[in-house]
Amino acid sequence: MTEREASEGHGGVGQIDEDAIIQEPTGIAALGHAALSLLAAGRELYSVFVKTLYYTVRGVRQPGAVLRQMYEIGNRSLVFLCVVMGFIGMILVYQGGVQTLRVVPDLSLLGATFLEILIRDLAASIGALMLATRVGAGTAAEIGSMVVTEQVDALRMCAADPVDYLIKPRFIASIVMTTVLVAIAAAVAFSTGMWTGYIFFDINPRTFMNMSMVDVGDLTVGLTKCVAYGAAIPVVSGYCGLSTFGGSEGVGWATTRAVVNSSLAVIILNFFISGAGYLVFGG
Repeated sequence: MTEREASEGHGGVGQIDEDAIIQEPTGIAALGHAALSLLAAGRELYSVFVKTLYYTVRGVRQPGAVLRQMYEIGNRSLVFLCVVMGFIGMILVYQGGVQTLRVVPDLSLLGATFLEILIRDLAASIGALMLATRVGAGTAAEIGSMVVTEQVDALRMCAADPVDYLIKPRFIASIVMTTVLVAIAAAVAFSTGMWTGYIFFDINPRTFMNMSMVDVGDLTVGLTKCVAYGAAIPVVSGYCGLSTFGGSEGVGWATTRAVVNSSLAVIILNFFISGAGYLVFGG
């Protein structure tokens, strides 16, 4: 092999490596692409949320649509949520009583403390996470199936906005039924917690039902979380359903993203609402 051929051979290899580098972005470029994709998704999600608020006030009235969604979200989630919160109440009171006895021998304020935490945070947050797994997945799967079967395109061809027809009824129903379900689930959790305190720690039910630590701030923060979670779950899951592509496999991915993103939205909202509640009403 001559020197010229060798140099041309090395030049060819160098050219191939350069093309490979151009086709495959570096780690920083991949990170930037992911950040831009996240910003674009956030902008689209914000657009869906704004449209939902607009159509809630000035959208097309669909007789019975909100009631059907209230039944789907509320009645079909009631047993599941009550069972989960019932066991959560027993676990928290038992563990709280065991840990308290290691410090002080008095459990007279166990019920009051548990009720305050339940109203301020636990009932709404845990209940919303459970609803995100059921309601969020169902909403994304239903809307995603309509997208891949071109039913959503048919709505657009009829000059109908899918946000108005598909997300708005779920938005209204979710806000109402999330608040109702959380209230019922909180009562179930407190009842099972009271039963646990009586069985394991011999706490009188009248002593356990102490509402002295619950104030207006706790009720306000808890109600705000119910409304915020109820609004976030259908919007996030509806956006995941509308962004479905790729047939039946895409519906599965949309369902997974709906559950993950709805749960993440609940946690983020919990952080900000809890911080705001602490600043306004105190600890």
